[in-house]
Amino acid sequence: MAAPPEKELSHATADAHRYFLGVERSLRAQAWRTRLDQNGENRAQAMAEQHDMPEIIARVLAGRGVAVEDGGSFLRPSIRDLMPDPASLTDAMAAAQRLAKAISTGERVAIFGDYDVDGACSAALMARFLAHFGIEHEIYIPDRIFEGYGPNTDAIGELCARGARLIVTVDCGSTSLKALDEAARHGVDVVVLDHHQVGTALPQALAVVNPNREDDLSGQGHLCAAGVVFLVLVATLKALRESGDERAHGLDLLSLLDLVALATVCDVVPLKGLNRAYVVKGLIAARHMGNAGLAALVRKVALSGPIAPYHFGFIIGPRLNAGGRIGDAALGSRLLTLSDPAEADEIADRLDGLNRERQAMEKAMLVEAEAEAMAEFGAPETGEESDSAPAVIVTAGTGWHAGIVGLIAARLKERYHRPAFAIAFDENGTGTGSGRSIPGLDLGRMVRKAVAQGLVEKGGGHAMAAGLTLERSRLARLRAFFEEEAGATVTRLSGLRALKIDGALAASAATLELVDLVERAGPYGAGHDQPVFALPAHRLADIRVVGSDHLKLTLVGPDGAKLDAMAFRAADRPYGRALLAGRGANFHFAGHLSGDFWRGSRRVQFRIVDAATLE
Repeated sequence: MAAPPEKELSHATADAHRYFLGVERSLRAQAWRTRLDQNGENRAQAMAEQHDMPEIIARVLAGRGVAVEDGGSFLRPSIRDLMPDPASLTDAMAAAQRLAKAISTGERVAIFGDYDVDGACSAALMARFLAHFGIEHEIYIPDRIFEGYGPNTDAIGELCARGARLIVTVDCGSTSLKALDEAARHGVDVVVLDHHQVGTALPQALAVVNPNREDDLSGQGHLCAAGVVFLVLVATLKALRESGDERAHGLDLLSLLDLVALATVCDVVPLKGLNRAYVVKGLIAARHMGNAGLAALVRKVALSGPIAPYHFGFIIGPRLNAGGRIGDAALGSRLLTLSDPAEADEIADRLDGLNRERQAMEKAMLVEAEAEAMAEFGAPETGEESDSAPAVIVTAGTGWHAGIVGLIAARLKERYHRPAFAIAFDENGTGTGSGRSIPGLDLGRMVRKAVAQGLVEKGGGHAMAAGLTLERSRLARLRAFFEEEAGATVTRLSGLRALKIDGALAASAATLELVDLVERAGPYGAGHDQPVFALPAHRLADIRVVGSDHLKLTLVGPDGAKLDAMAFRAADRPYGRALLAGRGANFHFAGHLSGDFWRGSRRVQFRIVDAATLE
C-alpha cells in the first residue's frame, strides 16, 4: 500500500530514511527506497555540473558508485584505459611465453573447455587466435552428464595420445589436480586459464592464470574466463611481435571482443572496470557480424534491432548453452569458430531445436520443483512464508535432466529471493546439482567447504553460482549444513529486501531521447544494475495476457500521455493477478525504460518489475 504522490514528480521523492512514494509494501512484497542518500544526491548534482551531463544520467552514475571526477570517462569506456598490464596476473607471462613458443615451433595444441557459454567463447577465442597462425589444434568439451565439469584423466590421456604438445584449459582446470597429473605423465605442458574460486592447492601445470587464486594481486577477480583468455592473448601477441613474427601484425584482437562480450554477459560477472569496456566494445564488434557462427544465430532468431546485452543473455546465450545442456556439448564452441555461413546456419538450426526441447523439459521440471518449494515456503510474494522455511532452497528429483538443474535453481532463486539448488538424481542415487545465489552470500565458498567436510563428492563455483555432486544418502546432511552456514546471512539479507528507485518520471517524459541517454550509462547487468524508474499514480488503462504468461499494459499519466508497458512472466504470479484485476485503477509502477523495435521502427517500452496500490 502506498501514499498518494506529491503533485510535482521529483527525483528526491524520498530520502534514505523514508519509503519512495510511501511504498512500504508493494504488490511484490518489497519496500521501495531511493537509491541515492543525501551524499549521493550531492555527488549527482556535482557530476552533472562538472561534466555538463543531464541530471538523470548523473543520478544513474552516482547511484552505481561512479566518482564525480570519473563521470565523463565512464560514458566513454576504453579498453586501452581500463586494461591492466597482463603481467599483473600471476603466471600470465609464463602462459603467454608458452603459447608463443607453441606458435613459433608449430606444436599441436589441445583446448579443453567448459560446456557453458563462457567455456564455448573462451575455447573459440583461443582457437581463432591459433588458426590465424596456422596452428593445428582441437577443442575438447566434456559431456555434462557422462564426464562432468572440467578435465578428467581419460580425456587428458586421449588428447595426449592424439599428439597434443600443449593443453590449454579454459574456464576450468584450477581444481583438476588428478586429471592434469595425467598430462605431466605424458610429458605434455598444461596452461590453465580460469576464473573460478580455488584454494591453496593448484594443479601441476606450467601456468595457472586465475585472478581468483589466493596469490593473485591483480584485482581482476571479476573477469570471466574469456576475459582472462583475452588478456593472455594480448601478452602472447606482444611476445610474437617482439620475436619478429610478421604474422602477429595481421591479427586485430579487438575484432574478437564479440566473444568476450558474449561470455561476460552470459556468465553474469560484474559489469565494472574492464568488463564494462569488454561489453561496450564487444557489442560494436558483434554488430559487424564478423563471426559467422554468431551471425547465423542472429539470423535464426531474427533480432529486430542492434545486438544488445539483453540479446546476449536471454536469446543467443540460451541457444549456445542448449548443446551443453541436452545435446552435443561441443556445438556452441564449434559454431563460434566457423567461417562458412552455410555450415554455421546448419549448427544454428540444431541449437535452436535443442533450445526448444530444453524449454519443454525445464517447464515440466519447474512444476515439480516449485511444488516442493511451495510446501516449505507457502506461495511466493504473499508474505505467507512458513516459520520453518529453510535459508537455502534445495529441491531434488529422480529422472530430472542434469543439464537443466541450473535453470531451475535460477527460477527458484528469482521467485523466492534466496539461494536455491536443484539436484538431479539418477537411478543409482548419484545427484548432480546446481545452485544460484543472492548478492551477499558466496555460494562457491560454501560448496567448497561442503566438499572439504565430505558432504559432497565434488563441487565448486563462484559467489553467485556453484555446482556439486553428491549421494542421495547425504542430502539431509547437506540441507542441514546449508542451514547452519547460510541461515544468519540469509535472514539478514531477507530483512534488507527492497527495490531501489533511481527517480520518478511521468509517461510523457519517457521518450526515446531519454532512453538513449540512459543507455549511454550502460551496459547494465551484474554489479551495474539497470536503472529503475517509478511512474507515480498512473492509470492502468488496458491489460491483457500475451504469449504464455506475459502481460501487455497501457499506462496513462496524470497529463493523459500514454505509455506501452510489459510485465514479463507475471500472469500467473500474485502481483500479475492483482494487475489483471485492477484495470482502470491507478497504481505506482516501477520498471526499466527500453527502446523496443517493432516492424522496423523503434518505440519506448516500460518493462514493469513491480507495482503498488494507492491508499
